[in-house]
Amino acid sequence: MRPSLQFFASLLLVVIGALSTVVVVQAADTPDGAAVYKQKCQMCHGADGKGFPAIKTPDMTDPKWQASLSDKEMTEVIKNGKKGTPMPAFADKLKDDEIEAVVKFIRSFDSSKKK
Repeated sequence: MRPSLQFFASLLLVVIGALSTVVVVQAADTPDGAAVYKQKCQMCHGADGKGFPAIKTPDMTDPKWQASLSDKEMTEVIKNGKKGTPMPAFADKLKDDEIEAVVKFIRSFDSSKKK
């Protein structure tokens, strides 16, 4: 006896439903870099990433500044702070995946990549 078309359609819907559930779970586990930035970084670096000259925070929209740091270097500054500046260490306040999400969010400020 051959399975019916209705059987295959039902099976396909079950598979699609299972796959979409997996994608939603993975997306929910990914930290929101913008939200973490807003909570932990915005007060010193500005909502737009342009910084504040009065407290000498960098303009993170500047392509030269963006090019001056690798993701690894930026991660280290976020984790360990920056000597000689008010930049605090966040290693004990943020998880590694949150820091990675913040680095990606900061990269979105690069004005040379916006049209």
